[in-house]
Amino acid sequence: MRIAIVAPGGVGGYFGGLLAKAGEDVAALARGAHLAAIRKDGLRIEGPRGDDTVRIDASDDAATLGTADVVVFAVKLFQAEAAARAAAPLFGPQTLAVSLLNGIDGPDTIARALPGVTVLPGCAYVSAVIAGPGHVRYVGEMSSIVFGAPADDGGAHARATDFVERCRRAGFGAEMPGDVRGALWSKFIGLVTNAALTSASRLPAGPLYSDPDVVEVAAALIAEATAVARAAGVAVPADIEPVSVARLKGFPAGMYASMYHDIAKGGPMEVDGLSGYLVREGRRLGVPTPHHAALYAVLKPHRAGTPTLG
Repeated sequence: MRIAIVAPGGVGGYFGGLLAKAGEDVAALARGAHLAAIRKDGLRIEGPRGDDTVRIDASDDAATLGTADVVVFAVKLFQAEAAARAAAPLFGPQTLAVSLLNGIDGPDTIARALPGVTVLPGCAYVSAVIAGPGHVRYVGEMSSIVFGAPADDGGAHARATDFVERCRRAGFGAEMPGDVRGALWSKFIGLVTNAALTSASRLPAGPLYSDPDVVEVAAALIAEATAVARAAGVAVPADIEPVSVARLKGFPAGMYASMYHDIAKGGPMEVDGLSGYLVREGRRLGVPTPHHAALYAVLKPHRAGTPTLG
């Protein structure tokens, strides 16, 4: 099975690196200094469980990588359409796309850009970033993916199941639940909260969630997101609110949401697809989201990068 990663940043590089380390045939669509370093020295994956360098077939031209059996998308929400179009040569008639984008509507964006492709909505549980060209660093013990099962047409379900087993053999969790929408929202409820709080405060999880006042605000944000999910007809667990708060409090002390790293660098950020999406859905469904709306208003001026003055 040939597995293509679009692109090998924090999330894509982490999971693609583990698959390559396990002997899987991994290709990656990358660019710039990151691509140059991967070609020259390999892809380095560093964290609490080790420091490994793997060789993968990397290029900035998907046509040179050939057709893949599975294409894993792990890009920013605002990059999804362009990335999907750039990745089009990776797809043959039987190729599956697995979306590990943050947020809820990323898979729809990929599907619109790749008509006829089976796109499996999913999400990733890992805290990983590009530490430097060709170098991915992760923290904590989270290490799993979840994605939806395809309809069993032309062997798609069998291929997706094969991919799940290869992921597990590579040393990380992989699940294909029947209700992927519930799984996506169960992650999103905590993700949208943590992304907004770490980005607005510029603080990592440790000092944030050791402060009772912040935990109270986080609980209110989680309650709003849960209300939106339920109003949209999503079956989230009955205990999703206390579980999500406990997960935030249990994050590694130095952990930031990926959106923080974007705002810290002054680059574009996913706030429209995270906080903005939740606020828009709340308005559409008649669910008040005052805490999320306030944080969205604070972060929105940075969505295209650090605003210029004057």
